[in-house]
Amino acid sequence: MYKIISATHKKKPPNPAGFVKYLRNIIFAETFHTHMYTKEEKKELVKRFWTEFDGYCSQLPELAVMKKKWVLHRTKISNVVLKFEVGREFADVILEISHKNEARRLEVYELLEKYRLLLEDGFPEGLIWDFAFERDNGQEVCRIYERKTGFDMHRQKQWNEIFAFFAENMLRLQNNFLDFRDVLKEEILALNRREQ
Repeated sequence: MYKIISATHKKKPPNPAGFVKYLRNIIFAETFHTHMYTKEEKKELVKRFWTEFDGYCSQLPELAVMKKKWVLHRTKISNVVLKFEVGREFADVILEISHKNEARRLEVYELLEKYRLLLEDGFPEGLIWDFAFERDNGQEVCRIYERKTGFDMHRQKQWNEIFAFFAENMLRLQNNFLDFRDVLKEEILALNRREQ
């Protein structure tokens, strides 16, 4: 029998509807051999995941010598970021345009489309281009990303595979982006001047 730990496991459910949900969670956890985390456990798991990823990156020759391994939000272009995302079913490396003004966001996305061949260099299947991606919090952004399904951050046995996917693909996406970043920045500044 699998040990199930959850916030509701130690208490009796307050009503029949709660009891049904409680049973469903236990059955799901036993069927798929998952662990139900409390809020604190999940927070600690996420912290450990990123700490171990940093350690993994420090061992890679192409990243070990760099003080700042990843560009991430330091792209030198406002509202354009590189980021990692991992969930219960996937892992993504992302180039995201998050400008609150939809028209501006789409203008930057269209400029990036001009560099599609450069950005997708080394990605045999290309990248996923989504000009209307909705985040979990409801915010609409433009995303260009590489996704690998079948990964679950809660399965620690998969962490090294996730780390390898992240490092290989973000290194490629970041380097491709940096090849034309300065030209893109100038084009965005020219757009700003025309609008003033």
